[in-house]
Amino acid sequence: MNAQRESVRIVLASRNTAKLAELRRILGGGYDLLPLPDDAPDVAETGGTFEENALLKARAAAAASGLTAVADDSGLRVDALNGMPGVLSARWAGRRADDAANLELVLDQLTDVPDGRRGAAFVCAAAVATPDGEERVVVGEVRGALIREPRGSGGFGYDPIFVPHGDTRTTAEMSAAEKDAISHRGQAFRALAGLLPEVLGS
Repeated sequence: MNAQRESVRIVLASRNTAKLAELRRILGGGYDLLPLPDDAPDVAETGGTFEENALLKARAAAAASGLTAVADDSGLRVDALNGMPGVLSARWAGRRADDAANLELVLDQLTDVPDGRRGAAFVCAAAVATPDGEERVVVGEVRGALIREPRGSGGFGYDPIFVPHGDTRTTAEMSAAEKDAISHRGQAFRALAGLLPEVLGS
């Protein structure tokens, strides 16, 4: 079976339009990536790792939709915060907080941390699950450092304060294509895309 040449319907375990657009770019042609149906139940991210949470979401989306599902769990690990916010990145400032509030809290917590100790990494676990129980999970990571003031209007989350190693721009200052080429999510989903023909042919 050559899944790459057919339009295969896959559901993304998210209703985030920015993430849907990003993953459509990364996966490329051959896949009809659909958002999570409105009537699908929300999944509690109770896992202690990115991998566990990604699999929880992929399994639930596959069960709810009857389709092969892909999901990711990603976040920011800050060296000076002992790897936090980690799996709590999306709700670091509270469950009802937005991206700006999460970013501001991290900056506040790093106020007294010198520039040489502001290392961080974006980490993404990407998972695929089929309705009949086939599963895979892969991880991507990009290292960098956090600046003191947000820059750039692209991306989302902590992008405006993260400068990847080897660059002087934040990931929010990069074009979509530039970010996809190096990002943790790009790495993870490109690796997952390579596994999809095997999973779908199982």
